[in-house]
Amino acid sequence: MVGWVKIGIDEELEKIKRKKLMELLGKKNENKPKLPNHPVKITDADFNQFISSYPLVVVDFWAEWCAPCRIIAPIVENLAKTYAGKVVFGKLNVDENPTTAIKYRIAAIPTLVILKNGVEVERIVGVVPKNIIETTIKKYL
Repeated sequence: MVGWVKIGIDEELEKIKRKKLMELLGKKNENKPKLPNHPVKITDADFNQFISSYPLVVVDFWAEWCAPCRIIAPIVENLAKTYAGKVVFGKLNVDENPTTAIKYRIAAIPTLVILKNGVEVERIVGVVPKNIIETTIKKYL
C-alpha cells in the first residue's frame, strides 16, 4: 500500500512541474517584445538603439515639406501592417535629425534604408511602386 501512495505523490508532483513549466513558458512569451505594426518615429538620439533592437528594419528618411514623401507614407504604413512581426519600419525626419541623415549620406528624399542586424543592406530612393519595395524587403526575410 505504501508503494501506491508513493506513485500517487510522484504523479501529482509531475503534474505540478508540468503546470509550472507551462506557466513559465507562457510568461516568457509574454515578456518577449512585440514588433510594432506601424512606422515608429525615430530621432538622432534613438536611431542606433532602434536599428539594433530588431533583426530587419526599414527606415523612411523624409521631411514634412516633401510631396513625394507624403506619397510614399501610406505605402510604408501599409507595409508596416502587412509585415508586422517580421519587419519594423521607422520614420526619421531629416530636418529634425540631420546627424543621422548626414551619417547615412541621404542626398534625396524619400529614401528607404533597409538594415539587417543593424547594417545597411540596400536602399530605395524616390517614390517607387509598393511591389518594388515589397520585393526588395522580401529578399532579406
